Amino acid sequence: MNLKTAFENNLYTSYPLFRETSLQNRRFKQDSVIRLIEKRKGDPAYEIKQVGESFEARPIHCIKTGTGPRKILLWSQMHGDEPTATMAIFDILNFLEGKNDGFDEARNLILSETSLYFVPMLNPDGAERYQRRNAQNIDINRDALHLQAPESRILKELQQTLQPEFGFNLHDKNPRYSVGNTPKLATISFLATAYDHEKNVNPVREKSIQVITGMNRMLQNYIPNQVGKWNEDHEPRAFGDNIQKWGTSLILIESGGYVGDPEKQYIRKLNFMAILSGLYSIAENSYVNEGREVYYALPENSRYIFDLLIKNVNVTQDGKTFQADFGIDRSEVNYENATKFFYQSKIEDYGDLSIFFGSEEFDATGYTLEKGKVLSVDYDNIHDLDKIDPWSLLKDGYTFIKMKPDFTLSGVSDTQLPLHILRNRSEPAAAPTFEDIATFTLTKNSEVKYAVVNGFIYDLAAENTAFFNGIVE
Repeated sequence: MNLKTAFENNLYTSYPLFRETSLQNRRFKQDSVIRLIEKRKGDPAYEIKQVGESFEARPIHCIKTGTGPRKILLWSQMHGDEPTATMAIFDILNFLEGKNDGFDEARNLILSETSLYFVPMLNPDGAERYQRRNAQNIDINRDALHLQAPESRILKELQQTLQPEFGFNLHDKNPRYSVGNTPKLATISFLATAYDHEKNVNPVREKSIQVITGMNRMLQNYIPNQVGKWNEDHEPRAFGDNIQKWGTSLILIESGGYVGDPEKQYIRKLNFMAILSGLYSIAENSYVNEGREVYYALPENSRYIFDLLIKNVNVTQDGKTFQADFGIDRSEVNYENATKFFYQSKIEDYGDLSIFFGSEEFDATGYTLEKGKVLSVDYDNIHDLDKIDPWSLLKDGYTFIKMKPDFTLSGVSDTQLPLHILRNRSEPAAAPTFEDIATFTLTKNSEVKYAVVNGFIYDLAAENTAFFNGIVE
């Protein structure tokens, strides 16, 4: 085992030593980041500068550490709802501050051979709203040419002033992307961005490919066959493509989905490991031994995965029965100033979905999809619903509760009950179909066997089950 492999293996087991515990929920705001920056001010290991302000006058900081000749610029959250790498950056800073923990040799190598410039939150206005775009509703990553956003001007000025040899462009992506046409979620995807439409490879882009090859090799040990490649078609407005063109070897990392990790804490750990692996390979110059073959063999991201795929279910419509598949996704709806979220489901596709997969799948052969029963109540307060035993209702075939006509509560919202609350609308006339909220029952021999409420499936024969949020509409 070479030194780099041993270093990477030790990172995996030692990660809890460096995890920044103040960042637990990915909907954190800039104040959480500011606190972590402020506590490092005065530490001689750092140079901390405010490099500008967002459109709404929030400060944007750059944190420099290391004294080496090879400059590396790393930025995260240019899209405000993509915070996984922001958490990982502070884990990395904790790692770089450590000592006498078995990593001193690797740490000293990185800090003596590289100068690292971190911009942990480029789009604080977007982070405040937990949205992709900035306060102007501009996608910063499509503003490298016109520079209409102040955040865009800050990033370009940093690149032009520092002229870093390497850049790490750190993103999140839709968690349902698959690794090619497979059932595997693309948990991490890489891209050595193309600087022209022909996708040529010059010495600058070659180095991006080589560093990515090493990071991929490490990740395959922990997420085998769950590393993909982002579409490398040239996007002339994008920062990644232009920064590659401007002479900085650009490494794009996209954090996707991992089953059982909705807050992306495991994916955060993978970012921590992958970025440090890349920095180590740059510091010791070992990336130069890598070729292109592994990079080009990485499958491209595709959209072949639903959150829940129900296959081969019998559907009756207008007196006719046929078989169909249901592809269901659960979207996050922000509330409480975007610090929390609930799920709202949607039947995204319907029909023959035999080429698709589900993070969760159910073969409904022999089952019939039916509209659940509706329980009408005279409650005038949402909290009166706490009196209800939802498990008993589901077992009796009830999936809907109809509130009294004068019950008021504006907007679509959630309930902790695994039920579909009807507030302002009449009860559904039929079972749901394409683009409806996924609430229905699955019956066999006229007995309700499963309930699907707001896109979550419940086995009604189970002894114990976890409930997920229902929906109020």
